[in-house]
Amino acid sequence: QVRLVESVGGLVQPGGSLRLSCTASGSIFSIGDMGWYRQAPGKQRELFATITSGGTPDYLDSVKGRFTISRDNAKNTVYLQMNSLKPEDTAVYYCNADLIPADDLSTYRKYWGQGTQVTVSS
Repeated sequence: QVRLVESVGGLVQPGGSLRLSCTASGSIFSIGDMGWYRQAPGKQRELFATITSGGTPDYLDSVKGRFTISRDNAKNTVYLQMNSLKPEDTAVYYCNADLIPADDLSTYRKYWGQGTQVTVSS
């Protein structure tokens, strides 16, 4: 069974940094685009960073220049380096991957991590 498992988030002071990771495991044939979403209290889940299988990143303006998405295809892992964190970055962070499971090669399917809380506060 395919799973996406995220690293633990945490409490960070404003201006601080945090790195998240998300690893896909199980019987996987191929992984396409991967990304990070977040959901703040009372708000909709938003997609703010994506990376193609070839390593091309894209960001929402609100995180551009502060966050960096990267991936290690050999480890089926996507990373999120967050710098200059602000209180408004407080949210539950979810990773996402479009992948083809080995037991069904017909199409890409979307898989989600379990979510991890990131709190930015002094």
